[in-house]
Amino acid sequence: QVHVMESGGGLVQTGGSLRLTCADPRVITSVFRSDNMAWYRQVPGNSRQLVASIASGGDTNYADSVKSRFTMSRDNARKRVILQMNNLKPEDTGVYYCAIERRGSKYWGQGTQVTVSS
Repeated sequence: QVHVMESGGGLVQTGGSLRLTCADPRVITSVFRSDNMAWYRQVPGNSRQLVASIASGGDTNYADSVKSRFTMSRDNARKRVILQMNNLKPEDTGVYYCAIERRGSKYWGQGTQVTVSS
């Protein structure tokens, strides 16, 4: 059973910061170390779009719209990943979903709302 637990969304003004956390606290560390992790954003009427990802080895990938503003990192000891979002813009608004790719399958969290006011 995979438990994708997200936290950290909220309401912030333009230029502010938020930190999203995604964890699977019940998994053993050696399994988590092999997971690829990602954050997606979805706005009403659109499909989920990749925002950032981090591979098991630590390589990161970002959507062009968030490069230099967002940073994704992983803490294997705590079995979690963090998405640090700085200089937020209204277009960053949406529901953010964490995805865990484990042993060929993808597991989704429930999503956390991020709202950036202008």
